[in-house]
Amino acid sequence: MYVVCVTVMVKQGHEQDFIDATEKNHLGSVAEPGCARFDVLQAEDNPSRFFLYEVYREKDAFRAHQQTEHYLAWKQTVADWMAEPRQGVKHNSLFGL
Repeated sequence: MYVVCVTVMVKQGHEQDFIDATEKNHLGSVAEPGCARFDVLQAEDNPSRFFLYEVYREKDAFRAHQQTEHYLAWKQTVADWMAEPRQGVKHNSLFGL
């Protein structure tokens, strides 16, 4: 499995906009054959901080995800709502379900 963890800081006042746009990306992503999991989390202590936990069956599935219509639309839609550049960290899964 190939795991991508993305932290996003959203400008205050755009949290619900971000949630709505990200839900569309989530729904498209979980329908991809190479996507095993796509969780969207909102920090309890800071509602402007989000965490996307994405699990793909292989690295190429993540690359394919980055070319999908729903991802490209999401990326463009949320760009102006980010308080700082999103931080993505890629991982190779060692243990899991």
